[in-house]
Amino acid sequence: MSHDLGVALALLLVLEGILPFLNPAGLRKTLETIQGLNDGQLRFAGLSSMLLGLVLLYILR
Repeated sequence: MSHDLGVALALLLVLEGILPFLNPAGLRKTLETIQGLNDGQLRFAGLSSMLLGLVLLYILR
């Protein structure tokens, strides 16, 4: 189980690094846009992301 968690973390880091590597200016613009969102919008985005991840895990397992 810990091996799977390590693999998942490594894959997360690879995926998170793609955008700043390929388009750093676009990442800056995106972060500026995110900074302008209120707490409710950010929470909704986080919840949506978690639910999508759970659905994908359910489908893949």
